[in-house]
Amino acid sequence: MKQPILIIKMGNSFPSIIADHGDFDDWIKAGLDVDGSAIAVVNVFAGETLPDPSRLAGVVITGAHDMVTDRASWSERTAAWIPELIATGTPLLGICYGHQLLAHALGGTVGPNPGGGEFGTVELELQDSATKDRLFSGLPQRFQVQASHFQSVLSLPPGAVLLATSNQDPHHAFCMANSAWGVQFHPEFGPEILSAYISKYKDTLVEHEFDPEVLIRSSTETPFGREILRRFGQLLKKG
Repeated sequence: MKQPILIIKMGNSFPSIIADHGDFDDWIKAGLDVDGSAIAVVNVFAGETLPDPSRLAGVVITGAHDMVTDRASWSERTAAWIPELIATGTPLLGICYGHQLLAHALGGTVGPNPGGGEFGTVELELQDSATKDRLFSGLPQRFQVQASHFQSVLSLPPGAVLLATSNQDPHHAFCMANSAWGVQFHPEFGPEILSAYISKYKDTLVEHEFDPEVLIRSSTETPFGREILRRFGQLLKKG
């Protein structure tokens, strides 16, 4: 029997955010809406070992404050493990850093976002391919999500199916092999967490000509973004 659902943690949130709101794995667990006892967490950035991919029911790779282009040893080790997981057909969801790492692992290109990054509540536009996708089908052609990133997927891996774009990111969501999804947005973020991140990056955002106060004021709930994470949880429940 395949178990458990694995959250691969690529880093921690800021201590003050953890104190007020919890950490990446807490938000993902809540959004998946599955039995918490079925979820295990591996802190790869802290040196913990990745398990045999054939024994897993599903995987979520979290965001991080590091950059995929730093090629940290723990990150590259995870990138080498991803194709083994995909070969088993086990469902995978990569979020932000996880999205970029998925692309990198399979031959795509990651680098600085040409527009300086993407922060705040932003609008996605679904592609026609999304109408047949297991996570995106039935959603509005345009809907809002929470974004917080300076780097992006600049070119998709061979064989990737583009699912969604935004004004600042032409590769905002994609699928591989009908079992692995990358989403640049944060389906696990609520507006309060997003606003906390904007406040933390305030000085850097100003340097990139963003207005942090405007971004915070325009942050709002994004139910369709959250729905993606819930649907992934439902997919894992079905086995």
